[in-house]
Amino acid sequence: MQAEIIGVEVTAGNGNGVLHQLTGVIARHHGNIASVAILENSPQTARTYFEIELPGSWQDLLEDLRNLPIVRAVERTQTMQRIFGKRIIIIGGGAQVGQVAIGAISEADRHNIRGEHISVDTIPLVGEQPLAEAVRAVARLPRAKALVLAGSLMGGEIEKAVREVRAQGMLVVSLNMAGSVPAAADLVVTDPVQAGVMTVMAVAETAKFSIDRLTNKVF
Repeated sequence: MQAEIIGVEVTAGNGNGVLHQLTGVIARHHGNIASVAILENSPQTARTYFEIELPGSWQDLLEDLRNLPIVRAVERTQTMQRIFGKRIIIIGGGAQVGQVAIGAISEADRHNIRGEHISVDTIPLVGEQPLAEAVRAVARLPRAKALVLAGSLMGGEIEKAVREVRAQGMLVVSLNMAGSVPAAADLVVTDPVQAGVMTVMAVAETAKFSIDRLTNKVF
């Protein structure tokens, strides 16, 4: 039987070993946990979301989870990949971030109508260290496929962070700005709206566009 990826939200009483008990049940059903997130962790309640690659019956898994004494509720949900799909993260100065977002959201809408699921996240942020930390954190975000750096001056530690996340497979697009970050990016685009559009095109399966086929990486 082909494995199916399902979303499961579990509400349980809080305490030591809750996650261990939940994952133990999943393991007994030969489920491979593709993603896990703690949605709530109050003194009384622990709410956890799993995405599980499951070769067997999801009904049996949910029933066994419900039978745990600590569990209050179990619900099957659509996966985040199915609902929100690939994520594009835009980081930098407020005005530039807004302009990149205009292009990215408009282009994502065009592809989402055709069956894609592409979402766009933004964070206006300044300062070398905060920006470098944010760039590195993008590689840890679920479903993040591309990062756009939108600013007028970025370099130093930010450039190092860009090279690190690119080495982990993250696509990095930079506005044509001062500093060393553009030289470290996969693609450099002068117009912020166009930068957003081209980033979406690069990650969309419904677009006939590939950065690898470009002979020029600066636009």
